[in-house]
Amino acid sequence: MSTPARKPISGMTAFIVVWIGQIVSILATQMTQFAITIWAFQETGSATALGLVQVFFITPFLLISPVAGVLIDRHNRKLMMMLSDLGAGAATILLLTLQAADALAVWHLYLASAIMGVFNAFQWPAYSASISLMVPKQQLGRANGLMSLMEMGPGVLAPLLAGALLPVIGLLGILAIDVITFVFAVLALAIVFVPQPPVTEAGREGRGNLLKEAAYGFRYIFSRPSLLGLQLVFLFGNLFAGLAITVTAPMILSRTGNSEIAFGAVQTVGAIGGIVGGVLLSVWGGFKRRVHGVLLGHVLTGLLGATLMGLGQGVVVWAAASFLGALLIPTINGSNQAIWQSKVAPDVQGRVFAARRLIAWATQPITPVIAGLLADQALEPAMRADTWLSQTFGGLVGAGPGAGMALMMILAGAAISAVGAFGYLIRPVRDAEDILPDHSVSIRAPEAAPAIAGASSAATD
Repeated sequence: MSTPARKPISGMTAFIVVWIGQIVSILATQMTQFAITIWAFQETGSATALGLVQVFFITPFLLISPVAGVLIDRHNRKLMMMLSDLGAGAATILLLTLQAADALAVWHLYLASAIMGVFNAFQWPAYSASISLMVPKQQLGRANGLMSLMEMGPGVLAPLLAGALLPVIGLLGILAIDVITFVFAVLALAIVFVPQPPVTEAGREGRGNLLKEAAYGFRYIFSRPSLLGLQLVFLFGNLFAGLAITVTAPMILSRTGNSEIAFGAVQTVGAIGGIVGGVLLSVWGGFKRRVHGVLLGHVLTGLLGATLMGLGQGVVVWAAASFLGALLIPTINGSNQAIWQSKVAPDVQGRVFAARRLIAWATQPITPVIAGLLADQALEPAMRADTWLSQTFGGLVGAGPGAGMALMMILAGAAISAVGAFGYLIRPVRDAEDILPDHSVSIRAPEAAPAIAGASSAATD
């Protein structure tokens, strides 16, 4: 006698299950990043060394992204996400093994970051493209709010947990927790149904060999000035934000005598801001005209985030800047994500989203190096000596270690705000939602999974 067929978990419930698996994994990963940041700065005392970790992550990420986008559109998106988690877990296992053998060196972080970069190239476009079919269009703003919450929320607990656990279990124990949570994330994906998109006209147009399909994502964007304009906003916004982000940790550590507590407190308060922003977006759904979330968000986060962070000379102001800057990030990213998920045909979103990310992050491989070199070789020495720069800006940022990096943050914040303001002057960007039509693909429900007599039923896609 056969067991009745059971439908796999689908729709918004499936999204929540995957979301829970990812948020647990990200919490552990951010604990690892916090512990590694402290370890690497204590080992080197160099902003450039920390910046190179970002370079070794982002460079392979961007290089592999076009191919990753093609594979995501060609193959099962759920499988792509699972392989991404497993690959990133393997990099963490490498660090775990080296630390257990007391052989971990800074260059090993570069290798592990490169491996993570390759596999993360699959994760984001596969997940983003899947959401547009798992969740109704009217719920995309809220779903993307939860996504922002997933990205920002673990940052509240990660520094606190890592700071508390490091003296007890050490870096080795933190890495072990990270590995376990990768397994949890994969299991969460295994029990849900992730829809595959139906073929659209755009999908048929983009068919071809690997090279042609990889190039199609760029052709799709470049043939639509509104999509290209939105990504150029993020290209230049990310350029200046990257300068500020690179020097945040070394600036705070330099100005507090390598205080893990101060650095952790600022990170935690920033993560709380991200959580509040994600919750607000999840409840509110964002601006009716989502482009305001993108452009106005850039204007405000530049002023209230990076610029205020540079002006501060103590934990209270740094924490306030971290909170306010992070508060706006979910609205910026969620609004932009909802526009793309609504406007781009689902069966080409893998390629288009991969190309989109490459455009937005094109400067990221060099930004950390530029920021590190400017800080270590130019601004920091100039602000510590009796120079024109220290005489002109010393009243704003003070003197001593970290002052040069603070000045860089002020200038970067002003530039981020200028990018958002300039976007309002460009009609294809300002009116993107009116110019671009919505796609008309509806959500597809899963079929009931067939059950085998005498065995538990298993969900199939």
